[in-house]
Amino acid sequence: MIAYFSMEIAVDAQVPTYAGGLGVLAGDMVRAAADLGLPFVAVTLLHRDGYFHQRLDEAGRQREEAVRWNVEGVLEPLAERITVAINGRSVVVRAWRYVVRGSVAAVPVVFLDTDVDDNTPDDRALSHGMYGGSEAYRLAQEIVLGIGGVRMLRALGWTAIQSFHLNEGHSALLIMELLAEHLRAQRRMTVTDEDVAAVRRMCVFTTHTPVPAALDQFAPELAERTLGPSPMSQLMHRCCYNGALNLTYLALNFSHYINGVAMRHAQVSRQMYGGYHVDAITNGVHATTWVSPPFATLFDRDIPGWRRDNFALRYAISLPRPDVWDAHVAAKQRLIQLVNASQGPRFDPSVLTIGFARRATAYKRADLVISDLDRLRRIAAIAHGVQFVFGGKAHPRDEEGKRVIEHVFRAREALRDRVPLAYLEDYNMGDAAVVTAGCDVWLNTPQPPLEASGTSGMKAALNGVPSLSVVDGWWVEGHIEGVTGWAIGEDGTRSPEQPADNAAAAAALYTALEHTVLPTFYGPRDRFIDIMRYAISLNGAFFTAQRMLREYLIKAYHIEEGNDDPGTTAGARSTIAAAAQP
Repeated sequence: MIAYFSMEIAVDAQVPTYAGGLGVLAGDMVRAAADLGLPFVAVTLLHRDGYFHQRLDEAGRQREEAVRWNVEGVLEPLAERITVAINGRSVVVRAWRYVVRGSVAAVPVVFLDTDVDDNTPDDRALSHGMYGGSEAYRLAQEIVLGIGGVRMLRALGWTAIQSFHLNEGHSALLIMELLAEHLRAQRRMTVTDEDVAAVRRMCVFTTHTPVPAALDQFAPELAERTLGPSPMSQLMHRCCYNGALNLTYLALNFSHYINGVAMRHAQVSRQMYGGYHVDAITNGVHATTWVSPPFATLFDRDIPGWRRDNFALRYAISLPRPDVWDAHVAAKQRLIQLVNASQGPRFDPSVLTIGFARRATAYKRADLVISDLDRLRRIAAIAHGVQFVFGGKAHPRDEEGKRVIEHVFRAREALRDRVPLAYLEDYNMGDAAVVTAGCDVWLNTPQPPLEASGTSGMKAALNGVPSLSVVDGWWVEGHIEGVTGWAIGEDGTRSPEQPADNAAAAAALYTALEHTVLPTFYGPRDRFIDIMRYAISLNGAFFTAQRMLREYLIKAYHIEEGNDDPGTTAGARSTIAAAAQP
């Protein structure tokens, strides 16, 4: 049995318990596990307030509103209760269940909730916010997720779990609970190297960030006060870094397998975490979730079996060109309708449409393409025009990210008569499915090497949309110039501490647009359609959650498909019904 822990999991567009790429990736991981029939259970927090509704005024100033969603109408309540100690108080945790159904089986997702009558108002609020509040609030949430998550799984009857998969460091305190369990079984209180090894054999850690400052870390005094007596007091040298409790280092020290989420990200992580072996499993997306209806119809007709075997999409190279174009036009029409229903200026379906939608933060550089408006106007005038659709939320405390959105809005007004530009408010999973499938080219301009992976371009590729991207993250592996898309200047080899040369990156972007992308799109259609077919057959077929999860099976979980053991893929098919029912 595999237990997958993540602070956020996007199980459905109507369940706003995700902030962005980390949660959407976690949701795709769960969906792929259900398709493969794995013995899999996922654990996350409830987040009753969701990750806020984004409201943008005419100047692009972001205002956040809580998302009070219908928990009772979507999730199934479970009767079990457990407690965790926070600041010396006993905090009650209950659980809700959401079942993700795949083509082979079902995977339960357990949502942890402290909003119960037995708790104080402050403790009840631990189930409300997401990535907000004080350090003490975040640490308390991570106690609920990690320690409370293990206890809840035990209470629900999941006792034979071979692998605990930590998706980022937020859940690393589950290690302390596993160690405490092991010591109780041994009837000892002193931690030995053998105890550490026993816990390490059960843990898998996926790191997502290439920036040390973004890691979860807490003052030792706060950690000691909040956690109370625990095995951690004997292991501070294994979980502290620069004098602080660092949950990433806790996970690094207690996991037998550690991976980054792309080849380049693993290289950066090995430099960050000297002394730890960090492997690479490049992220992937859930194909049947992100393929648009027009392309799904085409694939069902000409590539039967692609839903069960995503690698079959490599045969897209031979799809009839007119059929590929017709599917794209239908997907693009959905995007045009979405944009034109939300705001002006109105988009023209015949014009090259470039998409850029992801979390609004400075290093993503959403405003790179609008850094020289005069040049952008000249480029649009040379060809038959270009239009841009943007989307994405800035974290409530990310003032630089909010200024990026305002910059895009100012450019929208300045370019109104020459280059149509739209910014979709309150961007979510549903919008992402339409935008990634409906644009003609996907733009990605992060400051290298800060793009750990990136998955939006993978979603676009599944729909025949090529990328125009800085060579960082997954694009290091997916880029073949003029075949699957195009590169922008920088190669991603600089260190995270080096300042970005934004002027050079913008110049390279404008050169690629003017001399390569626009001429290709407005040139002979067959040439552009061939690039679309390569995007599907080379990138869409490979960068899938199905491939990603199979790599985890072999490298991290040590499970091989076809084995009849109940803990493996094949054996799971006879036991998954029981696994889905605690």
